[in-house]
Amino acid sequence: MNERLKIPYPVIVEGKYDKIKLASLIEAVIVPTDGFGVFSSAEKLALIRRLAGGGKIIVLTDPDGAGAVIRGHIRSALPAGSVIDLYVPRVEGRERRKRAPSKSGSLGVEGIDAQYLRVLFEPFSVDGAAVRQTGGITKADFYEYSLTGCEGAAERRDLFAQSLRLPPGMTPNALLAAVNAVCTREEFEKAAREASGEG
Repeated sequence: MNERLKIPYPVIVEGKYDKIKLASLIEAVIVPTDGFGVFSSAEKLALIRRLAGGGKIIVLTDPDGAGAVIRGHIRSALPAGSVIDLYVPRVEGRERRKRAPSKSGSLGVEGIDAQYLRVLFEPFSVDGAAVRQTGGITKADFYEYSLTGCEGAAERRDLFAQSLRLPPGMTPNALLAAVNAVCTREEFEKAAREASGEG
């Protein structure tokens, strides 16, 4: 059995089952927003601000519209540059504990494969620097690979996101942030070439 990864940043998730799933994989402060509860709870938002404390905080929400709204709310409440956005892929299905699929028909964080989540968090573990070197990708890189600023860019971004197991429909800025969190330069270039048909 793998040891839990030690994550030095607080991790924000949507629900208690997401927290339970992650707690079996990582050693970190994990705070659930209670779904849309974060909108009506000044205390919860104050806690998240306090945890960020001028440093970094990881946000991992479900790959659906509600998750995007919650993520946006948290981002808007924190200083620019303090949020590390992590994303899970959109996988059709339902969680075991539920009788029916979610409104979006896709799995939430709790339903995602444990090994996938482990790999997602590895670069941010205490030993993560030795595992993978991510980041350094810019808007100019997106432009170079026709992922922004030209006809068909939105469709290419969706293909690009799909190859990286990220949700479709992300804005260029959100996708750029996600890519810098999860991709090495080599992984970015390979996925970008495939999306642009240079594969």
